[in-house]
Amino acid sequence: MPPWSEDLKGDLREHVITSEALLGNPLGDPHERPLWVYTPPGYGTHTRYPTIYVIQGYCGTIAMWRNRTPFRRTLPELIDALFARDDVAPALVVYVDAWTGYGGSQYLDSAAIGDYHTYLCEEIVTWVDEHYPTIAHRDSRAITGKSSGGYGSMVTAMLRPDLFGGFATHAGDALFDTSYVSVFPQLTRRLRDEFGGSYEAFLEYFRNCEVPLQHRLDELLIEVYGYSAAYSSDPDGTVHVPFDPKTGRLIPEIWDRWLEWDPVRMAAERAEALRSMRAIWIDAGRYDEFYLDHAAAAFHQAVTDAGVSPQRVYFELFDGTHGGIEYRYPQAIEYLTHHLVTENPQ
Repeated sequence: MPPWSEDLKGDLREHVITSEALLGNPLGDPHERPLWVYTPPGYGTHTRYPTIYVIQGYCGTIAMWRNRTPFRRTLPELIDALFARDDVAPALVVYVDAWTGYGGSQYLDSAAIGDYHTYLCEEIVTWVDEHYPTIAHRDSRAITGKSSGGYGSMVTAMLRPDLFGGFATHAGDALFDTSYVSVFPQLTRRLRDEFGGSYEAFLEYFRNCEVPLQHRLDELLIEVYGYSAAYSSDPDGTVHVPFDPKTGRLIPEIWDRWLEWDPVRMAAERAEALRSMRAIWIDAGRYDEFYLDHAAAAFHQAVTDAGVSPQRVYFELFDGTHGGIEYRYPQAIEYLTHHLVTENPQ
């Protein structure tokens, strides 16, 4: 097999945008952010293009899309190969940066992290529509991601059906009772054994240690704190973790706030938004370490219960785990492009 290189038939254009929504955010993270826009081969031969937004999983940075696994293509190369085919309608693909000091934001507005939902929906979408020949209509716009990016895709589409007419979720965070709760006992042991049962002591260590994430559980510890900042922070930015770090006992009033953001539970309240989608892709590896295969199945059932036409939904549990599934992303993008409107809607 030859070594792959980023010799694209299309073009990956790199920009920096200035965000008013992120200016002065609580973590002091940059408000100037990179944004990549992929234009397909033959760009310019169409007057307007549908647009697909790609958002990342937790602890993902935009530069990581170029990380190369031996003998495998990067995502930009996989997407370029997809649009080089004659049977795939051309589209613009937008790679979004949403890194934070906690590693992510779940693409929500949070007093503890910043307004990343506003940043995505009001600023990035607007900027792309103003600077590229998009079909600026929800029926020609979709969003896709994996893990926390899959969560962001589900929630963003449900919250903003005026902007997005389709979405794809690969092993997206959902069914919190199973996927999140399963890690809390492990984190409690780490906090108990090394930090006196104190999340604050862990955060102090994390901020000041020379090499972060050396322990296998530390990434999960900062993730869960980031989730707490997204799901259960107060208007003054105070973050509430949903379990007692000394005992692991769930704190019902905090856990209930998390459950309000569970896509499986949100689906019933957002049934009309889901029914309006032109295309929904749901998948996960059947051996996902975080049981997000169960989450995918539960969300699929919730989408079905919401009355979404089966002709507009693709669901699959494939042989795989949580990692190494980048080859699935172009499959979902192809599915979305087949269902998006490729002419200016009347």
